[in-house]
Amino acid sequence: EVQLQASGGGLVQAGGFLRLSCAASGFTFDDYAVGWFRQAPGKERGGVSCLSSSDGTTYYADSVRGRFTISRDNAKNTVYLQMSSLKPEDTAVYYCATGVSSLATLCLSMDYWGKGTLVTVSS
Repeated sequence: EVQLQASGGGLVQAGGFLRLSCAASGFTFDDYAVGWFRQAPGKERGGVSCLSSSDGTTYYADSVRGRFTISRDNAKNTVYLQMSSLKPEDTAVYYCATGVSSLATLCLSMDYWGKGTLVTVSS
């Protein structure tokens, strides 16, 4: 079955950095767009950043643009989210997701979801 396992979360001070990883299995990884979403307490899950399967098209939420960078290594079936200049408002559970539709590149329509990893940013 399709599996997406996020890792790399933890506690970091404001202004710091983390790199999240998502290991994928059970599907043809390089045919799918991939992305990161987050859900903070009391809020709905929203798209953070998504990346196309092959042509480099990206989406970034305005709140993270210039601070976060998404990348993928198709040979390793892994997607990454480099997070810098972290702010307390970045605190959330971060989920990786994937989708075959072109809409997935824009974080608008994902097909499969991982379980997430917690990022806590202290002030």
